[in-house]
Amino acid sequence: MTRTPAPAESPLALTRRARRIGRLLTETHPDAHCELNHDGPLQLAVATILSAQCTDQRVNEVTPKLFAHYPTAAAYAGADRAELEELIRPTGFFRNKTTALIGLGQALVTHHGGEVPGRLDDLVKLPGIGRKTANVILGNAFGVPGITVDTHFQRLVQRWRLTAETDPVKIEHAVGALYPRRDWTMLSHRIIFHGRRVCHARKPACGACTLAKVCPSYGTGPTEPEVAVKLLKGPRAGALAEAVGLDPALVPAAATTVDVP
Repeated sequence: MTRTPAPAESPLALTRRARRIGRLLTETHPDAHCELNHDGPLQLAVATILSAQCTDQRVNEVTPKLFAHYPTAAAYAGADRAELEELIRPTGFFRNKTTALIGLGQALVTHHGGEVPGRLDDLVKLPGIGRKTANVILGNAFGVPGITVDTHFQRLVQRWRLTAETDPVKIEHAVGALYPRRDWTMLSHRIIFHGRRVCHARKPACGACTLAKVCPSYGTGPTEPEVAVKLLKGPRAGALAEAVGLDPALVPAAATTVDVP
């Protein structure tokens, strides 16, 4: 018997489903925020550069001493390369990151009076700052709404079939069109939180996910609640289990303290 394919989702239906996903994410992750510790645009720019191929937790372990040594753009511009490399070595790719940080400091001093600019067009011209990093800085240091398309964001919006685009810039625009601009920054945080804690790349916790009823990819991971609940991660893993009616005691203790990549 030939199965009739499901009708294509209309733009209105897609927007409504996207907004429902947004509301569920708001309820699921009330603690969503930028997980890179920082005080101001410069520190956030530096931390975001260091976060490439590195966990936020590891970056947060490195940055207190780094920020104390280099409090200004001029300090990075004139940094001793060997000293800077040693300070950021634990974040990986430290030579490339050192080049980016020194270049960032020099560009800020030369072109922006030592201050991080608050415009996307200016930010993306700086060493080490791509569009994703620029949106992180704008949204969290300047209060300018922006969508951060990292690997978690891209994976989840494609699983939810909010867009078929694969280019990060096109994804940013396609998803942004589904939500009010004022929601973009927090939406990004919540999607990234969900990707790190529930909807994992290799084995998503489908059977313990608050978005199960609106997710067209439900079943990609285990659907048995007792199996899926063990895949939840992060300090609120117990609360995530409770949100879908599961016993938080089923969450392994280690899952609540694991460093979430």
